[in-house]
Amino acid sequence: MSTQVHAAPLGGRLLNPVTLVCGLLIAAMMAVLIARFVFGLGAVTNLNDGYPWGLWVVVDVLIGSAFACGGFSVAMLVYIFNKGEYHPLVRPALLTSLFGYTLAGVGVLFDLGRYWNFWHILWPGYGNLNSALFETAACISVYILVMWIEFSPVFMEKFGLNVAKKKLSKVLFIFIALGTVLPMMHQSSIGTLLVLMGTQVNALWQTPAVPLLYLLTAITMGYGVVLFESCIASSAERHKIEARLLQPMAKVMLGLLGAYLLVRVADLVLRGALGNAFELSLVAVFFWFEMVLFVLPFVLVGAAKQRRNPARLFLAGVSIMLGGAVLRLNSFLIGYDTGPGWNYFPSVAEFVVTIGMFAIEVLGYIIITRRFPVLNQDVALAH
Repeated sequence: MSTQVHAAPLGGRLLNPVTLVCGLLIAAMMAVLIARFVFGLGAVTNLNDGYPWGLWVVVDVLIGSAFACGGFSVAMLVYIFNKGEYHPLVRPALLTSLFGYTLAGVGVLFDLGRYWNFWHILWPGYGNLNSALFETAACISVYILVMWIEFSPVFMEKFGLNVAKKKLSKVLFIFIALGTVLPMMHQSSIGTLLVLMGTQVNALWQTPAVPLLYLLTAITMGYGVVLFESCIASSAERHKIEARLLQPMAKVMLGLLGAYLLVRVADLVLRGALGNAFELSLVAVFFWFEMVLFVLPFVLVGAAKQRRNPARLFLAGVSIMLGGAVLRLNSFLIGYDTGPGWNYFPSVAEFVVTIGMFAIEVLGYIIITRRFPVLNQDVALAH
């Protein structure tokens, strides 16, 4: 993967207003987590027996891992569809994925009551091959390791480990193959978890097709994140946006999004569940909010001329990201009803931890791109 990319560090100061704010947010998160691990989940969260999964699992893990599909989505273009021109986007996308998945794996620990037994997931004797949750956890754990190996040439280049990099390049295709298969498995399995919840999930999201819907949106969100990250990075670092790559990629994103919407609407009609969308309820309002976000990219960048506008590309990426995020919020929280007497709304501490996790991603991205060869060399030299 890395041998075909001519990348260089951006350089520059690490201490700036953005990194300072990120540091403060991370410090606040650590204070909450200390209280969580000392006094338990009840001391900092509003979780209960009716809602055992809350903001941390849905946002930090389910949404966070979907946001982290940029590396997988770009790798599909480069290595499966042989679109070598997208190589400059691979490392930045992989870095975003690396942080997203690693933090999603760490985030699981925050929500586990008996977090000290986390190692059971990785021990064969405890494996339950009939469990969708086990399959999801195992695939994510292995995928995190695979991504670190895929990204390791960046560190090898930085520290002059050319012999090690050359040896790794001979077997890197194995990890690239795993890196395209594993996300397909666990992103669809996350959807399978909804099927297992049965009637607790509203009919708008409770469907046998939900594994396919989750997989399609995860891939599409990956392209949305690449658009978002590329536009933000070019603005923050004052370099020219790589429009020649982002424009055709946006077209691919729209194609996948169109396939998703076709499957989504057809499924609702065939199951007779579309009527739920016209009820006077909070669930219906959030359903239409989700659908509007998925349709909006066609309005923003549906025409070739529109895709030449960086602002429209950025907004389309944001819309895709929010659409996928709202889909997962709707499925696991808004459209979830465990019965009378139970309700849930995240505590302030839960929000602090979630924001702190995203702050770690931003801070890590800034540090690594400024000190390690991640971005395209032309961009780095321009900076």
